[in-house]
Amino acid sequence: MVDKNALEQIVREVMKSLQESGPKGGDNPAVNADQGLDPARDYPLTTKRPDLIRTPTGKSLDEITLDKVLKGEVTPQDVRISAETLRLQAEIAEKVGRPQFARNLRRAAELTQVPDDRILAIYRALRPHRSTKEELLAIADELESKYNAKANAALVREAAEVYERRGLLRTA
Repeated sequence: MVDKNALEQIVREVMKSLQESGPKGGDNPAVNADQGLDPARDYPLTTKRPDLIRTPTGKSLDEITLDKVLKGEVTPQDVRISAETLRLQAEIAEKVGRPQFARNLRRAAELTQVPDDRILAIYRALRPHRSTKEELLAIADELESKYNAKANAALVREAAEVYERRGLLRTA
C-alpha cells in the first residue's frame, strides 16, 4: 500500500529541486528581460515567488498534486522545468555575481525546445573524435534555425574551432 502523504511529499520535493536548480547563496526563448528579481527577497522562487513558476504546460506549482498525478492529470511534461523558470534563475545568478552559471541556465532554457533524443545525439556528437567540423557546424546551424537556440549554436561552433585546433575532430 502506498502512503499517499509520503508520495505527495516526494512529488513536491522533486518539483522543488527542479525549480531550485539555481544558485545557492511563457517559454519564449527570445525573452531575457530582467524581471526585477531580488535574490534576497525572491530566492528560492518556489517558496518566495511561486506565482512566477509555471511548468512547460502552464501549470502552477499548486496544480501539481499527488491526486492529480494518480488521476493522470499531471504528466511527465508537467514536472519538467520551463524555459522561463530557467531564465528567472539566470537573472538571480547574475545578480549574485555568477555570470557563467547564468549563461549556462540561459543555454539550458534554449534546450527546453529541443527533443531529449536530439540533445543526447548532439552530446554524443560533441565528444572528441566523434564528428567532423562540418558535422558540428551543421548541428550549430540546426540549433539556430530549427530551435532558435542561438547561444547553444555559438557554443557548438566554438567547440568545432577548438576541436580543430586541438586535433579532436573525426577525420572524414
